[in-house]
Amino acid sequence: MPQRVALELAVQDPAGAVIAADVGARRVELCSALGATGGLTPSAALIEAVVDAAAVVPSSDNAPLLEVHVLVRPRPGGFVYSSAEIDLMLRDVTLATDQGADGVVLGALTSSGTVDVARMRDLIAAAEDAEVTFHRALDVIADPLAALDTLAELGVARVLTSGGAARAGAGLSRLAALVERSAELGIEVMAGGGVTAADIPALLGTGVDAVHLSAKRSVVDAGGPGGGDEAGYEVTDPTLARAAAEALRTTVVP
Repeated sequence: MPQRVALELAVQDPAGAVIAADVGARRVELCSALGATGGLTPSAALIEAVVDAAAVVPSSDNAPLLEVHVLVRPRPGGFVYSSAEIDLMLRDVTLATDQGADGVVLGALTSSGTVDVARMRDLIAAAEDAEVTFHRALDVIADPLAALDTLAELGVARVLTSGGAARAGAGLSRLAALVERSAELGIEVMAGGGVTAADIPALLGTGVDAVHLSAKRSVVDAGGPGGGDEAGYEVTDPTLARAAAEALRTTVVP
């Protein structure tokens, strides 16, 4: 039987969710400020709008109903959070699931660089029946295999990881090791981090359960000195998204 690997797109607006559904993605990770910060928690209104956009029944029986998973990250930087930041994250988890999100994407570490079990337990409890993905905080943990065991015990559904490399295409050996360990634990491994369609065959060769990418392009739109200068903004590019979906569909995995 051919390997069935899910496609997840990181999107920042309802239009991105529509593109994800059109190319047959399984999930979107909804976030804000993706390029500038690596992603932050989106607003309540944005969550509601994207959940509505994703609720369209696919035109093909072979296409999945798109799931919306919301990034819960209160600020840029590392993943060691204060009590006040965890309280905000707990509120955001509840808000996201109340708006109809299928899952949340988050992570919390201790000052010694391990999974913060106590705070993760609270965040997972707040998610109730929604799936929890542990994001690329995994890539700064010294022993990701041990972390995988911990996260599986906590009930995390999957981890998003580049295999510890700047780009997932350069982290293949660690991705393969995580996949091998995950088979014993019942937790999914999703490859993400600088992924392009050209990377997908090699990533699938590691046995990952899913591939995550942003498929984004920048739109130049100067905001002036009070609007981010020349930064512009990012949109999901349908051509890049379609190329990724095609690479997943056509790659033959032994």
